[in-house]
Amino acid sequence: MSPALPAVTGREVLKALSAAGFVQVSIKGSHVKLAHPDGRRTVVPVHGSRGIPRGTLASILRQTGLTVSEFVRLL
Repeated sequence: MSPALPAVTGREVLKALSAAGFVQVSIKGSHVKLAHPDGRRTVVPVHGSRGIPRGTLASILRQTGLTVSEFVRLL
């Protein structure tokens, strides 16, 4: 059984994705665009200390190809 999606902020997601090899491409308002050298891309909303909704986090993980377990290890 895979672990449940953790409650995280946008900054925590950025830190974990950076550890996975994603780099910041641009920022527009509070949304940070990230890309991986192999072509994967995603956008992470960063709204201060507010947490990312679970559905949004699930979508980010789908776009990045990371499993919940891999993501939790990167945190």
